[in-house]
Amino acid sequence: MADTFTTKAVEITTGTTEAVHDLTAACAEFLRDTARGRDGLLNVFTPHATAGLAVIETGAGSDEDLLDALRTLLPADDRWRHRHGSPGHGRDHVLPALVTPHATLPVVGGELALGTWQSVVLVDTNRDNPRRTVRLSFLA
Repeated sequence: MADTFTTKAVEITTGTTEAVHDLTAACAEFLRDTARGRDGLLNVFTPHATAGLAVIETGAGSDEDLLDALRTLLPADDRWRHRHGSPGHGRDHVLPALVTPHATLPVVGGELALGTWQSVVLVDTNRDNPRRTVRLSFLA
C-alpha cells in the first residue's frame, strides 16, 4: 500500500484576517517526494468546519475578487444563528458548502496537471483560527 498511497499533513498559518493561501508549491513539493514520475490523483483536504479549497488564478486579483464575492454572499453580520466567536462567525461555518473542504486533482508524470493560470488555494474567512491543517494524499 505504501507505493500506491502516501499522505502528509501540512500546517498553514493564515493569520487573523480573511485569506486565500496558495498551496500549489506545497502540493508540487509533496508530489516530487512521493509521486516520483507516476500518474495518479492528488487529494487535498482541510479538516476544518470553517475553511475550504479552490482552484483559481492567483496574483491577478482573483483571490481578492473571491474574498469580495464571499463577503457579498456571506456577510459578517448578526444574521447567523451560529453565534460564537467574532461577529458574523456563523458565515464561516456556511463557507464549506460553497468552497468545499476538498479537491481531487490529476497528477501526470509526477506533476499536477493544472491549467496555465490555475493554483490550488486554501480559502479561510475565519479570523478566529489563525492555524490550519491541510492533508495532501497521493494515490497512484
